[in-house]
Amino acid sequence: MNARFSIGLLIALGIGQAGAGDWSVKTRKAVKTEDGEKVVESVDTWKPRETAVIICDMWNNHHCTAAARRVVELAPYLNQVVQAARKRGVLIIHAPSGCANYYQDTPARKRMQQAPFVKSDVSFGYHFYDPKLEGPLADHLEKAGCSCDTPKICGPDVRVWTHQNEAIEIKDEDAVGDKGQEIFNLLEQRKIENVILMGVHANRCIVARPFGVRAMVKLKKNVVVCRDLTDSYHRDPGKHFAGLAKIIRHIETWWCPTITSESITGKKPFKFAKE
Repeated sequence: MNARFSIGLLIALGIGQAGAGDWSVKTRKAVKTEDGEKVVESVDTWKPRETAVIICDMWNNHHCTAAARRVVELAPYLNQVVQAARKRGVLIIHAPSGCANYYQDTPARKRMQQAPFVKSDVSFGYHFYDPKLEGPLADHLEKAGCSCDTPKICGPDVRVWTHQNEAIEIKDEDAVGDKGQEIFNLLEQRKIENVILMGVHANRCIVARPFGVRAMVKLKKNVVVCRDLTDSYHRDPGKHFAGLAKIIRHIETWWCPTITSESITGKKPFKFAKE
């Protein structure tokens, strides 16, 4: 159920203030019009127990030094946001792709594995950019690339991560998994309809992973991206955050709304030091 209010009433209510078990979440999307495009903001009412946060690929390292540095900067604040969501009763899913076995003996990993299988018509492969389903996105923004704002490109492009950044706490009541099918199983077991994606990277894994935006939309989940708790991985020296803003707008236009962490914490959204 969605409730839409004026911005004035929104301020009076206070972002993140819930009543009678419900939770007011401010969403933003972009809508195509005859004159171009307009931004539409709403306040939606969610039930925390029907909501999950998926933390995507917040690894302990990255072969791109700038990408790794921004994850280190982002992780402590993301952890605070996750703590606030957990206190509300939101399910926290840690999804460091390729690293699930690192947590194989933990209660959080076992919880994911024990969810019963649920059949779906949606493919749980990687959902690549498809211009037939979404509007144009500049090639250098869509494709992965070193995000260092210098002429020199980092390399080599090899896996250097082994687990999730340790600044993000994994509690026993959370879940750990990196496969679309097993995450879907758990969402269905818990009767979860609202999914908040945060982590990295907005132009690649956030949208394209088997548990990412494109998959969740196809699964008919009420998915949003937490736009202040993400980054991008594209090659555009000197214009990194401008590119990130374009990617966020692309998601808002073609796939799903976004929120900020303010809806979860009631505090000002996160901002990178160099943004």
